[in-house]
Amino acid sequence: MQKFIISLICCLLPLFALAAAPEIRENAPDRHIVIKGDTLWDISAKFFKDPWRWPQIWGMNKDTIADPHWIYPGDVIILDRATGTLRIGGEAAPSTPAAPSSPNSGMVKLSPRAHAQGSAHDAIYSIPAAAIAPFLSRPLVIDENGLSGAPTLVGTYEQRVLLGTDDIAYVKNMPENKGIRWQVYRPGKALIDPDNQAVLGYEANYLGDAQVEKFADISTLKITKAIEEIKKGDRFAQPVSELDNGIVNYVPHAPESPVAARVISIYGGVSQAGQNTIITLNKGRRDGLENGHVLALYRKGEVLKEPGKTYFDKDVSYALPDMRYGLIFVFRTFDKVAYALVMQTRLPVELLDSAVTP
Repeated sequence: MQKFIISLICCLLPLFALAAAPEIRENAPDRHIVIKGDTLWDISAKFFKDPWRWPQIWGMNKDTIADPHWIYPGDVIILDRATGTLRIGGEAAPSTPAAPSSPNSGMVKLSPRAHAQGSAHDAIYSIPAAAIAPFLSRPLVIDENGLSGAPTLVGTYEQRVLLGTDDIAYVKNMPENKGIRWQVYRPGKALIDPDNQAVLGYEANYLGDAQVEKFADISTLKITKAIEEIKKGDRFAQPVSELDNGIVNYVPHAPESPVAARVISIYGGVSQAGQNTIITLNKGRRDGLENGHVLALYRKGEVLKEPGKTYFDKDVSYALPDMRYGLIFVFRTFDKVAYALVMQTRLPVELLDSAVTP
């Protein structure tokens, strides 16, 4: 019986550790008045060392973390130090005091007034919306089948080599039942899984927007926006808009099961990333990743070699522990890959760094 109790305690210890209250910062204020431009992440970071631990910080349950439309500019966020949680305390006090009810009474007359609740569009975002908004409306990844079947630019007006805004393009395989507005992209590099060398997809480099003027075997399109030069061989995809489905406002939270991903690409084709940079992971929906997941970044520990004490002794190697140095927020997932925003980092993010359940 005693062995059973000891075993049970050992099994429950990890759960107790996970349920530990978030650590309050030493310089945490008692309250904060929400202003335009604040994010839920930034507000929580003012009070706690682990701002991503939303359900505990805000006293929320699993059923409510998907709907954060409840904090608006002017709200007062109050820290309850006894419970280690935050709550909304109402609107901030007026900037000028109310007038006394009489010159000599010393009493202040208060008048009731309604709290003007904003719409969901007025609510503050979970993370900086401007940093990820362009990536919510573009075809970031295409699979091999999507490459072969996508509408393709095959000709240009007056046989121009490069197209820009207001130029005419001729496109094959343009379906008539999917609308007239399209995005132009160019297939980029293959996304390779470093663990098994499998091709996870192909990056899609966004070039601009186009609108169909006439459907035919070879359809006529007008380039309505070009951020790069467009040419023969470029492909077309339908616009996607995930800005209105709650992804920007999805409350960050840790995955319920272990996730071990790796950084396989950094937006812009660079080898290092800093805060507010977009990175690509080699895991996606099939691996349990979802929008709103927060992962911790780790750098593999260095291997130190100690020479043998004598000529006949072998050198000894020591592997240093992997080092945690940052946090990322997953904001868009595909079947095999996911895109994340670097929220916090003490080091430059590098290719092949690990991103795991925090």
